[in-house]
Amino acid sequence: MTKGCAVASVLGMLEEREAAARTRVEGLREEAARLAEVLEAAEIELDRRVIAREEVVEALVVSAAGTAAVTEAEQETACSPVPAPVPGSTVPLWRDGLPVTVLAPDYQRILGVLEERQSAGRGPAKAKEIAVGLGLGTTPAKVEGVRSKARRLAERGWLLQEMSGMFSAGRRPVAAPDAGPSA
Repeated sequence: MTKGCAVASVLGMLEEREAAARTRVEGLREEAARLAEVLEAAEIELDRRVIAREEVVEALVVSAAGTAAVTEAEQETACSPVPAPVPGSTVPLWRDGLPVTVLAPDYQRILGVLEERQSAGRGPAKAKEIAVGLGLGTTPAKVEGVRSKARRLAERGWLLQEMSGMFSAGRRPVAAPDAGPSA
């Protein structure tokens, strides 16, 4: 009977350890879920703040352009050097002869990834694929930041955006937002 008692004792001890391990795993799962929620909320807040800053910068540029009231003829005859890009700067409308170097480095890198894909014979890319190509990973905050920049480039004629939301290298002229019909 001592042999049967020893086996039962060992089994009981193993069951106790299993229950303790199960309790620990459940506790860690709950903690991981809580941390995932906190991370998601922080990423959403970061995205909102980035977008807010970009919108304010864009509004200030539009406001400054309105007060500077330079005619189109004066712009064409004016011979001024292209200013160096500044991180966080706005994206100018694309036009023939405008070099890519007027864009901030982040925007230049996005164009580079898409042009590299095109030269390799691959088609348009999703924002997630662009983020991976930039070495940013696939976290929602990084992908949304890339998507925001790619949309801005597409809105201003530097990229082509398909109805599916995919982006490809290519240029197209874009009318100025306050310009009337060009008929």
